[in-house]
Amino acid sequence: MSTEHIILIHDDESAWENPAPGLREATFARHEEFTRLCDARGHRITGGAELHRSTTARTVRPGATADQALVTDGPFTELVEQVGGFYTVETDDPDDLLRVLAEAFAGSPETFEVRTAVAADVPA
Repeated sequence: MSTEHIILIHDDESAWENPAPGLREATFARHEEFTRLCDARGHRITGGAELHRSTTARTVRPGATADQALVTDGPFTELVEQVGGFYTVETDDPDDLLRVLAEAFAGSPETFEVRTAVAADVPA
């Protein structure tokens, strides 16, 4: 039975403000290679997206009541690397999924955090 994994893509957002020549093309080519390798090796990409810059984020800290919630602009933490996108991937072989990431993104400045999604209990 396949398990769903979430791949969070961390990168330095400032590199995209004035990218070095060829950076975008090389990055997109790596993502295309990841997609190709997943398909070839039986991993099914079920979703994903590039995210807007973290400065567009809104953070909500719930309070004891809804009126006490604190809503702020920007990311929760100030970091050089932010989550810039994600994939959801179903696979029977999570170890091979890690190898696919290492192969497709060799030489990339991006970092990938892979987590197993908690299966929702659906009443019968």
